[in-house]
Amino acid sequence: MTRILGLDPGLRVTGWGLVEATGNRLRHVADGVVETDAADSVPVRLRALHEALAVLIRDLAPDESAVEETFVNRNPASTLKLGYARGVVLLAPSLAGIPVAEYAALSVKQAVVGTGGASKEQVQAMVRRLLPGAVMKRADAADALAVAICHAHHRGSAMRWRAA
Repeated sequence: MTRILGLDPGLRVTGWGLVEATGNRLRHVADGVVETDAADSVPVRLRALHEALAVLIRDLAPDESAVEETFVNRNPASTLKLGYARGVVLLAPSLAGIPVAEYAALSVKQAVVGTGGASKEQVQAMVRRLLPGAVMKRADAADALAVAICHAHHRGSAMRWRAA
């Protein structure tokens, strides 16, 4: 059994989801979001994100992690802030000695729905179908679970790994 932590980075909201993979079988363990206060400075928000992820990693004890790659946004300031958050999301598991894999949104959609052009609603519906019992009150948590599912399907591919 391998515990996989999926992460969907964001400065305002970072989604997370933990699944257990045993062979081809997946089981939902937990999911949620980490939110930061928009009234705080970016450094304070990044610290809060890191501290929350460190606690999650300690408490959930994942064996591997997977992060969705960043897409380029029309707003350069928003893209930069997302990049900061993504850096923290990549760093937190790595500091804990957990291998980190990265997947493009297209790969995640293909792994979960079967097509890279799937809508967010289609991804959420398939995550619910693949992980019975997953409630996912937030779309960010569903996206993180989708990243974990994608990793479970592709974890043998050494080309996706980033050294811990």
